[in-house]
Amino acid sequence: MPIPFIDLQAQRRRLGEPLEAAILKVVRSGAYIMGPEIAQLESELARFGQAPFVLSCGSGTEALILPLMAWGIGPGDAVFCPSFTFAATAEIMPLIGASPVFVDIDSDTYNMDAASLEAAIQAVKAAGEFTPRAVIAVDLFGQPADYPAIAEVAHRHGLKLIADSAQGFGCTLDGRHPIHWADVATASFFPAKPLGCYGDGGAVLSKDARLHDVMVSLRVHGQAVKSDTEGATFEHDPKYLNLRVGMNARMDTLQAAVLLEKLKIFESEIEARNRIADRYAAGLAGVARTPRVIDKGISVWAQYTIEVDNRDGLAGHLREAGVPTAVYYPIPIHRQAIYSAYPQAPGGLPVTDAKSKVVISLPMHPYLEPEAQDQVIAAVRASQASASGGGAVRGQGPGSAAG
Repeated sequence: MPIPFIDLQAQRRRLGEPLEAAILKVVRSGAYIMGPEIAQLESELARFGQAPFVLSCGSGTEALILPLMAWGIGPGDAVFCPSFTFAATAEIMPLIGASPVFVDIDSDTYNMDAASLEAAIQAVKAAGEFTPRAVIAVDLFGQPADYPAIAEVAHRHGLKLIADSAQGFGCTLDGRHPIHWADVATASFFPAKPLGCYGDGGAVLSKDARLHDVMVSLRVHGQAVKSDTEGATFEHDPKYLNLRVGMNARMDTLQAAVLLEKLKIFESEIEARNRIADRYAAGLAGVARTPRVIDKGISVWAQYTIEVDNRDGLAGHLREAGVPTAVYYPIPIHRQAIYSAYPQAPGGLPVTDAKSKVVISLPMHPYLEPEAQDQVIAAVRASQASASGGGAVRGQGPGSAAG
C-alpha cells in the first residue's frame, strides 16, 4: 500500500465528531465571514504563539503583505529575504512596488545567514538605489531561524523584522516563539502545513497595538477602525468609511472553526513529529545528510529533508518502492527569470545554489506509523547502497534531528 507523503485523513479521523460538529455549526449559523469563531481563533493563536495581538487573514501571503503595507513600505524600498523559499516570500515586494534583496542561507539549517544579511544591507546602503526597510526571515521546513543573530543585524540597521513562519508556526527557540525577536510573525494555514485548515488561511502575530489596528483596517478595504474614529462622529458601518487603500484579506469562519479544533491537538502533534524526526535521524545515519536543528530549537517538521548527491536516482528508487518524495525549491527564486534582476548579497548565494541541487524530502506527518517509516528508511538505505562507489552518500549532518 502506497505511503502518503502527508496523511491529512488520519488527522481527520482522530478529530472525529467534534470537528464535523464545528463545521456544521458554522454552516447552520450563516455567519460565513467574520463569524464569532474568528475572534475566538485569534485569541487562541495569541495564547499559543505568545503574542499580544493576532490578526487572522485569508492566506499566508496576505499575512506577509499586510504588515509591509501598514509600515508604508513601497517604491524605492528594499526588503531582505532568502531565495531558498517559496515564491510568496519574495513576490509581495514587487506587488507593493518594493524590491526584494536576496540573502544566502546557513548550510546546516537552510535558514537565513546573518552574515550574508549584514553584507547585503551594507551593499544596498552603499549603492544608494534603495532604502533598506525590512527583513523577512523564513522558518524553513519547520525550524526557527537564528533570530537572536538576525534580529541584532536588523534592528542595528533600523529595519523591521518579519518571521515568516508559514512552514514553522509552533516552532520555538529556547522556549520562545519567533515573535519574541521579530516585529511580526506570520503563519500560513494551507492544508499541508503543520497547523492547516481546509482551504487557505493565515495570521499575523504582532506586538504593536497601532500596527495591529492598521492591519485590521487594511484587511477589510481600509475601513475605519476604533482608533481612527475616536473623538469623531460617524454613525454608520465603519466599513463604509475608508481611510486607507486596503484589500479583502478576511479568513472564512469555516476555516477558523477547523483550526480551533486542530489547535487542541497541535502540541501533541508537534511532539509526534519530533519523535518521527529522531527516528529518521537514527535510521538514516551514515547514508544521507540528515537535518540539523539550531541549538535550543524545536522544529515542527513541516518537511523532513535530507541531502544526497544522486537525488533523481533516489527519487526514482523510492517511487518504485511506493514511497513518495518532494523536491522543494529546485530553482531558487533568484534563479527564476522574473526575479533575476533583483539585488543579491555580495558574492551571490553559493549555499542556496548548492543546496537546491541535493535536497529531497521524505514522508512526514504526526501519524506516520513505525512500520511505514521503516519502509521509507529501508528504501533510502537500499538506494544509497546501490550507488556506485559510495559517491551518493553526503554523510551525516552535524548535530541531531532535534535541537
